[in-house]
Amino acid sequence: MIAIVIASHGNLAKGLLQSATMIFGKQTNIATVTFEEKETPDDLIIKFQTALSKFDSADAVLFLVDLWGGSPFTVASHFVSQQPEQMAMITGVNLPIVMDAFTIRDQPLDKVVDHLEKSGQKGIRHFEPETGHKGA
Repeated sequence: MIAIVIASHGNLAKGLLQSATMIFGKQTNIATVTFEEKETPDDLIIKFQTALSKFDSADAVLFLVDLWGGSPFTVASHFVSQQPEQMAMITGVNLPIVMDAFTIRDQPLDKVVDHLEKSGQKGIRHFEPETGHKGA
């Protein structure tokens, strides 16, 4: 089963996990990493190392990160670059992506990444009250 690290600026990662747990129940092999004000990338490295140390080394790891190019992304990308067969990253994390990841984390990592990228794009919609149609 794929281990998941949800990483963000501030407490977004913790909030996403809390909300997903309310809906799906407690999950195993899930960690959050938060980047707080006044922390440095070195602090993030330690936080990611701590999160990864809690997982079985045989597990593939999926990083779900808030923002492309931000500090959590930059630090996580170094870990992914060192083990691209065992690790992957998706940015733009939101609650539907976290919940979707919970449902398919028993699949191979490359299939999970492809699925989440597509479902994440499809999950952004708008509602038009005049017509009752949901945007695609």
